[in-house]
Amino acid sequence: MEVAGTVSWILAHKGSTVWTVRPDAMVYDAIKMMADKNVGALPVVQNGKLVGIISERDYTRKVILQGRSSKETQVSEIMSTNLVVTHPNETLTGCMRVMTDKRIRHLPVLEGGKLVGMLSIGDALKWVISAQTATIEHLEQYISGGYPS
Repeated sequence: MEVAGTVSWILAHKGSTVWTVRPDAMVYDAIKMMADKNVGALPVVQNGKLVGIISERDYTRKVILQGRSSKETQVSEIMSTNLVVTHPNETLTGCMRVMTDKRIRHLPVLEGGKLVGMLSIGDALKWVISAQTATIEHLEQYISGGYPS
């Protein structure tokens, strides 16, 4: 099933506010920001450039399971640097395919090398559900004769 829509459409509806963290920040502060902002990952930005991403998965696997201290570990020590990114004109279907194939939950959105948003698998799923609901409603109206002939 091809889902209509692009990343820019989703960002226009959800907003393009992106909270970021610096690589020299402590992991504790990054995790606290994630909790405060109700997000599962933060782009790591240095001098205006995306250099990594830190996620709850990074925290659990690279801090908790290794017995490290989040207050003594810098973000740069555990962030993911092999980044997969997207751009505003990418289709939602394309993003969902990449997220599934790469087993990632967050895609930084770059335009001209500048971070302009963050797409999560939750954002994508919400868009799909909304599109399917609208399609079902239109079909129900059509079947019940709600459309003029």
